[in-house]
Amino acid sequence: MDEDSRMHEVYRRFLPESLRAEPPPRRESTWWRWRDADVHVERIGDPDADVHAIAFHGAGGHAALMWPFAALAAQRGVHVVVPDMPGYGHTRVPNRSAIRYPDWVALARDLTVEHRQRHDGPLWLLGASVGGMLSYEVATRTNAVDRLIVTCLLDPNDAGARAAAARFRWMGPLARPVLRAAAGPLAGVRVPLPWLTNMRAIANDPELADVVLRDRRGGGGRMPLGFFRSFFDSQPAVEPEDATSTPVVLAHPADDRWTPAELSLRFFDRIAAPKQYVPLEGAGHFPVESPGAERFAELLGHPDG
Repeated sequence: MDEDSRMHEVYRRFLPESLRAEPPPRRESTWWRWRDADVHVERIGDPDADVHAIAFHGAGGHAALMWPFAALAAQRGVHVVVPDMPGYGHTRVPNRSAIRYPDWVALARDLTVEHRQRHDGPLWLLGASVGGMLSYEVATRTNAVDRLIVTCLLDPNDAGARAAAARFRWMGPLARPVLRAAAGPLAGVRVPLPWLTNMRAIANDPELADVVLRDRRGGGGRMPLGFFRSFFDSQPAVEPEDATSTPVVLAHPADDRWTPAELSLRFFDRIAAPKQYVPLEGAGHFPVESPGAERFAELLGHPDG
């Protein structure tokens, strides 16, 4: 087993044993040229499946970290596409110091639109952590997807959300002014994620948190200060009160010690589209604990499967 496959299985072994069906679904590693970047994209499950989903990771994530949940969906009849967003995984960009959050939004939007043009059936977006708000942005900007399933809706305009995301809660009110001050020559300085964010709270299992923090392609990596500034300064293109078309499922971990459910619910409650809130009982921010993990698996399955 190569190192990349080993990391996939390292993450998958934290799922409850009942959810680790063998053999795992087919997984294909591909490349997608976007602007001047070579984006690594994993394609999991049967490409001829009726339902397709694009899964977006959050801070400290990549395709290998998303593999446990992509595999669950694929085993339940959904073909899943998982890109490594710039700064993470195997994606190659000319200048890592120049990565900004609007790049993520544009890449995710373009990938979704391209996939929509090639797939006639239902298309879902799955968003984990910060990938939840990213998925919301894509869904509302494109009107190209049929369902949105997110574990979190962290609104950077919410002071409580900024405080929760920060390394220490007292840093939350300072995030915007400090990062704006760094928008000059320091914007390209790449810093370890735990310096600014409470990365250890990504998982309730200390062993899993250690794996994430040691993962140099994920939570153990570095991102430029300008990326964090651009995220905290971002505004939704469509306010939730005007988001009326794409149904939203908020599957928020009920024991999330990083971004508590009430933070996501403040944004979720304002969404005008059909919606459903499903607390994942007993699960942390990385929802691998029972019974929440099993409930999440049900949501990820083909509706007729």
